[in-house]
Amino acid sequence: MVSVAGLLAMAAQPLDAAPHKARHHAAQSHKGAKPTAEQAVAPIEVGIVAINDFHGALEPPHQSVITTDVPNAAVNGPLQVPAGGAAWLASALDSVRAKHRNHLTVAAGDLISASQLASSLYLDEPAIGVLNRLGLDYAAVGNHEFDRGRKELFRMQVGGCARFTTRQPCQLEDFEGALFKYLAASTVDEKGGMLFPASAIHPFTDGRHTVKVGLIGLTLKGTPDLVAPDGIKGLTFRDEADTINAEVPKLKAQGADAIVVLIHQGGKTDQLDPNGCADLTGDIKGILDRVDPRVDVVVSGHTHWEYVCDYGKINPAKPFLLTSAGVYGKEVTDITLMIDPVAHRVVTKRAHNLIVQSLPYTSARGPVSNTNLVPQFQPRADVADYVKRYVDASKAFTARAIGKLAAPATKGEGANTSTGGPLGNMIADSQLAATRNAGAQIAFMNPFGVRTALVPAADGTITFGDIYAVQPFNNVLITETLTGAEIKAVLEQGFDDRGPEEVLTPSSAFRYAFDRSKPVGSRITGMTLDGKPLDPAARYRVTINNFLAQGGDTFTVFAGKPEAVTGPTDLDALEAWFKGADKREAPVEVRATAVGQP
Repeated sequence: MVSVAGLLAMAAQPLDAAPHKARHHAAQSHKGAKPTAEQAVAPIEVGIVAINDFHGALEPPHQSVITTDVPNAAVNGPLQVPAGGAAWLASALDSVRAKHRNHLTVAAGDLISASQLASSLYLDEPAIGVLNRLGLDYAAVGNHEFDRGRKELFRMQVGGCARFTTRQPCQLEDFEGALFKYLAASTVDEKGGMLFPASAIHPFTDGRHTVKVGLIGLTLKGTPDLVAPDGIKGLTFRDEADTINAEVPKLKAQGADAIVVLIHQGGKTDQLDPNGCADLTGDIKGILDRVDPRVDVVVSGHTHWEYVCDYGKINPAKPFLLTSAGVYGKEVTDITLMIDPVAHRVVTKRAHNLIVQSLPYTSARGPVSNTNLVPQFQPRADVADYVKRYVDASKAFTARAIGKLAAPATKGEGANTSTGGPLGNMIADSQLAATRNAGAQIAFMNPFGVRTALVPAADGTITFGDIYAVQPFNNVLITETLTGAEIKAVLEQGFDDRGPEEVLTPSSAFRYAFDRSKPVGSRITGMTLDGKPLDPAARYRVTINNFLAQGGDTFTVFAGKPEAVTGPTDLDALEAWFKGADKREAPVEVRATAVGQP
């Protein structure tokens, strides 16, 4: 095991030094072989192997990739492929790296937090341990990296057992820290200094020639809307495009032949093709349209979407290759750069998203089986053994039965990702019930905080591990006072075109309607409580989680409200709700109704 002192020394290496050099694959010159003129100018191939939004997914997440990028999809329909799991991801990464004589493995943020219980219980130390074993080289810092505060994030990089949270570090082993380098070009502290390096240069030598890949890593400017204020106190998140444009000349001055941006921001497409780019939308477009065209590749994340885009077809002045590999290690992006070592530029570039097919499972809609239409990977033994150690240690928490559910409870998916679905309804109801003693009349759940469907065992049993997978944030409930006018204002913020749409899920007695065709600020067309219209001047007691209470997901109207009472955790509320009946059913009614034209 590497010592903490050794890791600190490693973290202090110059940026053009290769981290953990023993596993890098820069091709070496062949002694005694005299290259011909043709060989001397031949492009050097470099593979960039990319992931994003791993979120501590140590075990297969019981999720799939839906794809039409298979034979006969036009006849047979989209294919659902079970995917993910760290040991399977390790094998997939190995298979891609084996294709490239020179390669780097990179990530676009959110590698930790909002994690599976076996990782979260141990402060995501096992997630970092897995990523070390996967051979990750560089990673952007995502918004979730800040969930436990900057001191804890720095511990993730350098290692050690210093305690910065309520949980005890190093419960199963001394924590060695990340062997990869975090990059955070847009994050500045109160003294104007960098939290982590902004960029890096990585060289590859092939024959007589060396090419250099420059990397820039950064998170989204909107991070303060997504993280509790205490976690980022004193930090500033600068504009993404301005930050990239400031770094490009610096990297070029250091001899970068190719520039790869790792950015925790992304988009979505209107497709079921992990390798397509139909109708790309999202905040990434506004950023890329302002970025220096000398950038070659943009590895993106945050939206949990998969795509491969020739951005030059969207904006001819910006000939970037834009990629994203979904979420939870369910896919790997295989990027190939051909770099001219004499002209010092990328001459061709291409990318492909590889599905990390793993174990079959039963979803909320039925069995999801393996297929021979895409590769199926076997778990890599060393990673599987490492994961098993943490999974076994967490079983006292995960296996504990808390109640029964009559049928699977689904969340909003696909075109309905902005809604909570029946599971969102159930969570809102549980939070209202848990805070009645604080005077709660209404509860709201943010759909983006519902991470996966809730699927019972064959006999209906739900475990604590099941509900933790749904809400892995360790949030507490806050009950506060809002007027009817303020409730309308906060619902309007879900449709204000600032970031993605998010339709807050209300508890059972509350209903509202919205019309997307109306102007911003006027899209909520009706609200009722117990069948009666809300009085704009009346005061109501409203329960939300502490993330929303701090203005998270851009719902700033919730922040700073009077008479705030702290209640139980969201998981305690949901567990109590299950224990309140022999067998629960998820409410399927639509509580937020779209009217008018979309």
